[in-house]
Amino acid sequence: MIELPEPKADVLAKRDIIVAGLRHLLPDDAVIADPLRLKPYETDALTAYRQAPMVVVLPGTTEEVASVLAFCHQHGVRVIPRGAGTSLAGGALPLSDSVVIGMMRMNRIVEINYEDRYAVVQAGVTNIAITQAVQGAGFFYAPDPSSQLACMIGGNVNMNSGGAHCLKYGVTANNLLGLRAVTINGDIIEIGGNYPDAAGYDWLGLLTGSEGQLVIVTEVTVRILHSPEGARAMLAAFASNEVAGQCVDAIISSGIIPVALEFMDRPAIHAAEAFAKAGYPLNAEALLIIEVEGALQEQDHLLGMIEQICQRFDPVSLRVSASMEESVAIWKGRKGAFGAIGRISPDYLCMDGTIPTSQLPYTLQRIREMSESYGLGVANIFHAGDGNLHPLILYDANDPESVRKAEALGADILCLCVEVGGCLTGEHGVGVEKRDLMPVQFNEIELTQQRMVKSVFDPDWLLNPAKVFPLLPAMKPGAKAVEAA
Repeated sequence: MIELPEPKADVLAKRDIIVAGLRHLLPDDAVIADPLRLKPYETDALTAYRQAPMVVVLPGTTEEVASVLAFCHQHGVRVIPRGAGTSLAGGALPLSDSVVIGMMRMNRIVEINYEDRYAVVQAGVTNIAITQAVQGAGFFYAPDPSSQLACMIGGNVNMNSGGAHCLKYGVTANNLLGLRAVTINGDIIEIGGNYPDAAGYDWLGLLTGSEGQLVIVTEVTVRILHSPEGARAMLAAFASNEVAGQCVDAIISSGIIPVALEFMDRPAIHAAEAFAKAGYPLNAEALLIIEVEGALQEQDHLLGMIEQICQRFDPVSLRVSASMEESVAIWKGRKGAFGAIGRISPDYLCMDGTIPTSQLPYTLQRIREMSESYGLGVANIFHAGDGNLHPLILYDANDPESVRKAEALGADILCLCVEVGGCLTGEHGVGVEKRDLMPVQFNEIELTQQRMVKSVFDPDWLLNPAKVFPLLPAMKPGAKAVEAA
């Protein structure tokens, strides 16, 4: 189980003063202090861990965020930024002495510029809402996490989220032009803008993926792209996970870059098919969803080349969608697969590690062996084209031994990712889930350098503390509370 730092006794002692101060800064309905109304904020999508915050605020403007941060900085109060709570790594897990800043009221699309191909949106706008706002003019926003119906663009920036189509179009960082953000002392800063590149240091690159530890993002400028002429998906099913992994590596090694290349194994196939009725082959051990786009002639050419590669690995079945409706059903199965796993397990841990595609066959074999060793099922659903793994560890949260095994198996899988030349996270972030594994990938000098960067932006470590970095001895429960980095 994870550890959280000691709450600040002085902050808890003046809780009523802090709540009253926040009510002075914000409309009354924007401050939540009632214990029952705080319950929805005690966890995010990593539901294995829960902790109610001291108070939640719901600002509606950048200026209101700035006033809250200045107030919290003045009183030494820890602050946890929160979007839709879809984080699978505990990135929005509160502390008992913290103020949660919820961004859901900041949901306005500020500007759309089709000529220069950008949109300016507030941090609480959902991922899918950006595409919905521009698709009538023939544009779209490329990153598409599975949670895109709910997840917010501010959280996407914090975690540098990707999605099925990031193989061709890149992750959030590749589709970002500018940020408006607030520092811990309440200063409003502008990074980048509505132009392709900014002069000076790459502050945009530094803040993207910083997990709410450096600033709180309030407004985002993103690229919007012309929609392709068309797209088609192909299903390729195989007799084993390892063979499917070999096929993935062969496709990528050939130089072909599909718009998406997704992997699902037998448990995921059966759960998703029961949910979506997408026509997934139930006699397969592994399934690849391969999508190409462009003009019809280009689609035919790419699908023909990919089909030739797949045939080398003796597919159980090979099928190209014949209609838009069929493609939509195929993607409905994939997008709903995480939720559909609830049909076969009461709980699951969704891991997130990245590996070189050449290591897919070996890694999938080792995950299967580890799964058997721990006696826990694993369903694999992931972005195979860029090696971003999402093994779902099936367990029972009401059984302490099952929880212990699930956490240990998850740690072993992430260590395996680093061992084969990958890293601890692809798009979910480190949060609390992978925090204590950071020394597996980084030595103490490297971790110290990263801590120093945080200290420049947040000297007192008030912004989203207890995430990303292993707790220092003085900050662990039971020790004297020391705010030192």
